[in-house]
Amino acid sequence: VQLQAFGGGLVQTGGSLRLSCANSGSLSAAIEMGWYRETPGREREEVAILRSDDLVEYTDSVKGRFAISGDVARNTIVLDMNDLRPTDTAVYYCNLKNLLRRVSWGQGTLVTVSS
Repeated sequence: VQLQAFGGGLVQTGGSLRLSCANSGSLSAAIEMGWYRETPGREREEVAILRSDDLVEYTDSVKGRFAISGDVARNTIVLDMNDLRPTDTAVYYCNLKNLLRRVSWGQGTLVTVSS
């Protein structure tokens, strides 16, 4: 599994960004894929999860603003981020969990929201 994440950048408060993640390696029997984010001094935080049965989960701070979509079976996901806030500034990571509960991480992509 080689997860490639891209789409980060600099945006003003209230703006939007789309993050994409795809597996460029061997296809994995994934049961879920998700987005996490990390800021200096804080633990990596779960942002949004998409399961193979299309169930989605969001952390409270992004509900109503972010939307995760994609195809877990094809190992691709997208995170649409709207109404961005400075508190959303972080390095965003995508991950994949397979049937054996093994987790793979992609490289991070930086999202910066200016006030």
